[in-house]
Amino acid sequence: MSDITVRRLGEDEWEQYKTARLSALEESPEAFAASLEEERAYDEEFWRTRLRRSPRLLAEADGQTVGIVSVGQSQEDNDRVAEIFGLWVAPAARGTGVATRLVHAGADEARSAGRSHLAYWVGSDNGRAVAFASGCGFRPTDSRRPMRVQQAGEDQEDEVAMVLPLGADRGTPSL
Repeated sequence: MSDITVRRLGEDEWEQYKTARLSALEESPEAFAASLEEERAYDEEFWRTRLRRSPRLLAEADGQTVGIVSVGQSQEDNDRVAEIFGLWVAPAARGTGVATRLVHAGADEARSAGRSHLAYWVGSDNGRAVAFASGCGFRPTDSRRPMRVQQAGEDQEDEVAMVLPLGADRGTPSL
């Protein structure tokens, strides 16, 4: 795979964002709370609004989309904390550093917005996700919540907030 580039999508690139998001929902439906059918039906204004509301970062290699992540305000209403969500990497690009590049770009985005920490919620029983986040410098917190995506027939799982300090404040904020 050639060089991976990550860039922030502008509102006028809503179709590219929609295509990437729908690809993620089609390829990994179990990883997202939304459904492919639901999001496929949304109109242009919906996609533009999403791009205005939160930065969406797109990873590309050889002119092809290979991953995406979103960066938003922490849902815990802590102005110091941004949150990454919707992280997805195309299967052919997994294991090539795309996810790490997206997380680093998300941290840069949060830092430039004046945030001191970046949160990433991962399934507490998902060892690969916890290991990946830890490898990027995130540390687990005591904050837990029920998983937003539950697999049919499985026991209720929870997510753990993992936090990455973005500057001199190495403490863990309340989530």
